[in-house]
Amino acid sequence: MTPIRILVVDDSIVVRKMLSETLSGDPALEVVATASDGRIALAKIPMLKPDLITLDIEMPVMNGLETLVELRKLYPKLPVIMFSTLTEHGAAATLDALSMGASDYATKPSNSGSLAAAIERIRIELIPRIKALCGLSVPLKLLTLPGCSPAVKARVRTNPPIKIVAIGTSTGGPNALAEVLPRIPNDFPVPIVVVQHMPPIFTRLLAERLASRSAISVEEGRAGVVLSPGHAWIAPGNFHMKVIGAGAGLRLDVNQGPPENSCRPAVDVLFRSVAAAYGANVLGVVMTGMGADGLLGAQNIRDAGGDVIIQDEASSVVWGMPGSVHASGLADAAYPVDRLAAEITRRVPQSRVSGAPSEVKSHASVGPPAK
Repeated sequence: MTPIRILVVDDSIVVRKMLSETLSGDPALEVVATASDGRIALAKIPMLKPDLITLDIEMPVMNGLETLVELRKLYPKLPVIMFSTLTEHGAAATLDALSMGASDYATKPSNSGSLAAAIERIRIELIPRIKALCGLSVPLKLLTLPGCSPAVKARVRTNPPIKIVAIGTSTGGPNALAEVLPRIPNDFPVPIVVVQHMPPIFTRLLAERLASRSAISVEEGRAGVVLSPGHAWIAPGNFHMKVIGAGAGLRLDVNQGPPENSCRPAVDVLFRSVAAAYGANVLGVVMTGMGADGLLGAQNIRDAGGDVIIQDEASSVVWGMPGSVHASGLADAAYPVDRLAAEITRRVPQSRVSGAPSEVKSHASVGPPAK
């Protein structure tokens, strides 16, 4: 197998050396060159033809955002992972980069940590992202023949209205959420809870940016907040978010329990809690993301009688999370990201047909909602 060819762009010689040695230590990866600023990187791309670029944000001559603008003009499909600091400025610049076409991001290891810890952080955080964006992640096997959609697992359907929407997403999620939440109407009749895999600071800034573009209120989740209609809460970085309580006292809880699926916040934690609190009155939405976080939570929602829809493969940056739900037969339907908001809005006010079998739709053949 030909290794993934990587161009590392960073003004720090220490970081370039650490990234080069760590990434090249994986047999599936090869660092073909490094560059100390964006202008040098742009000159090297036509000769090297890398499969992926890691791009620092703070650089002299031509910084990461300026480089990304030029990259996207010349190479619109070339995967780019931003390498940013875990700071307010770094988080804001990263969100800018994602909105400008960056594929994903990773945060730089803290200067206070040891070299061994920094290398391990790169192995855990950066290498899986590179492989996922370049198609080397091992896909889950579908439950039917290739090219066919697995049947949605049958269950007895009742007729409860949806009283909460729970969304889980990761890689590609900030842009996907920017497609969905601003299209939710201001009179949306139920609360929305969201897990986006992101560190602290990033989730707060993401909520603020989404709030500025949305008709509904969007905030970072806080312990004790009582859930209300027409309001979305995003789980804070490094905290799980759950829905607890009963009846009119349903509220948010945040905690630093053990990571699940190597994630905190984890989609499974949120989905499990809404299934327990709301029973069949849940619409779960699994969007673009690496890995399989949300799969077990989707099972909880389905077991409680709720519905689960997913983002389709074509519009996902990485189809790991929604793809795992699809492969397990837990998705009631799949939709392009630009149609998810309309589908959520369509499903929430109406009840489902009592006793009707689940509708089977594949990610490749979903048509417009019936009128």
